[in-house]
Amino acid sequence: MNTINLFKIAIRAIAGNKTRSFLTMLGIIIGVGSVITMLAIGQGSKLSIQQNIAEMGSNMIMINPGADRGPGGARMSADEMQTLTLDDYNSLCNEAKYLAAVSPTVSSGGQLINGNNNYQTSVTGVSRGYLTIRQLTVEQGDMFSEADIKAGAKVCVVGKTIVDNLFTDGADPVGQVIRFNKMPVRIVGVLKSKGYNSMGMDQDDIVLLPYSTVMKRVLAQTYLQGIYASAITEGMTDLAIKDIRSILRQNHKLHEGDDDNFSIRSQEELSSMMSSTMGMLTTLLGCVAGISLIVGGIGIMNIMYVSVTERTREIGLRMSVGARGIDILSQFLIESVMISVTGGVIGVIIGFVVSALIKTLSGWPVTVEAWTVVLSFAVCTFTGVFFGWYPAKKAANLDPIEAIRYE
Repeated sequence: MNTINLFKIAIRAIAGNKTRSFLTMLGIIIGVGSVITMLAIGQGSKLSIQQNIAEMGSNMIMINPGADRGPGGARMSADEMQTLTLDDYNSLCNEAKYLAAVSPTVSSGGQLINGNNNYQTSVTGVSRGYLTIRQLTVEQGDMFSEADIKAGAKVCVVGKTIVDNLFTDGADPVGQVIRFNKMPVRIVGVLKSKGYNSMGMDQDDIVLLPYSTVMKRVLAQTYLQGIYASAITEGMTDLAIKDIRSILRQNHKLHEGDDDNFSIRSQEELSSMMSSTMGMLTTLLGCVAGISLIVGGIGIMNIMYVSVTERTREIGLRMSVGARGIDILSQFLIESVMISVTGGVIGVIIGFVVSALIKTLSGWPVTVEAWTVVLSFAVCTFTGVFFGWYPAKKAANLDPIEAIRYE
C-alpha cells in the first residue's frame, strides 16, 4: 500500500469523525498556543530588560560604600556608609587606566517648586562625566560647567517630566529659577527624553546638580553615596574593575587579607544576572504551558485506542486482502500525526493572535521568535508519533481472523 493511499485513508477517517477529531486536536491547539504565548511574553520581557540595561550604559560600573553583603545581608552601619570620599573619585580620575568617565553621586529627596506648581522628586549630584556614563544628552541649553562644580553653583539640568510638571504653561525652562525645598536653583539645560523603561521607571524624572552643591548645600556631608564609572569598551570592564579595586584598596589602606569596605558592580554583571533570571522564568512558563501538550497527547492516544477498537473488523479485512502489519501501523500513525500537526498549525496561529492582542491591549513587551514556532511543531510531531505509536502497534499486531470475527 503506497503512502498516498495511506494519507487518503487517514484523511477520510479524520473527516468521518469531525467533532471527535476537533476535540482531540483541542488539547494540542491550547497547548501550542499557550507555549508560544508564554515564551513570547518571557522572551519579550528578557529582551526589553536587556535593552533598558544597554540604554543605561553597557560599560557602566557602580561603586558603592560598604562591603558586598549580597541579598538579605545585614544593614550597614553609619561608618560603612561613609567609606567613599572625593579623594577616591579624584584618584580614579587621575590613576585609572581603563575608564572613559567617572562621576561621584549623592542624592536627596524633596520638593521642586515653580510658582504654583510643585513636584515631589529627588535631585542627584554628579559631575559632567555622568552624561557619558548614563548615555544622556542635553537637548536644550548646556550641561553645568567645571567652574559651576568648583563653586558649588546652584544650577541644574532637568528631564522632560520635571519640565512638564513645573512649566505647565509651556514656558522655556532654560534660565528659569526654581526652588528645591528652600534653595533656589537655575535651570541651565534640559535632557533629551528617554521615556519609561520596561520596569515602569520614568527615565525623564531626573534632576542633576553639581555634586559639590548637593554635598555642601543640601546634605552637608563630605562623603559620597556612590561613584559611577564607564569602561573604555565593554571588553575592558573586567580590567577596569580590577584597576578600581586596586586603587580604592590602596586609598583605604587595606592590607592583604582585609575585606573590601566597598562593593563594585558592573552593568554587564547585572545584565547577565537579569538574563539568567528571565531565562529561568521563560523556561518555567514554557514548561507550565507544555503540560497541556502532554494532556493533548494523552487525548490523542485515547482516541486512537477508540479508533482501533471501532475499526477492528476493517483492519482484519485489510490484512486478509494483503495489507501488511507495517501498512496498518503506518495508517494509524499517519492519522495520529495529522491530528497533532493540524492542531499545532491552528495553535501557532492562535499563539500569534493572542501574543499580538496582549502586546496591543496591555503594552507588555512580547516577542514571538522563530525557534518557538519550530519547537512547537517539533513537539507536535513528536507527540503524534509518541502517543500514536502504541495504539498503531496494537492495530498492526491484530490477528486477521480474530479481527474479522470481532463484534
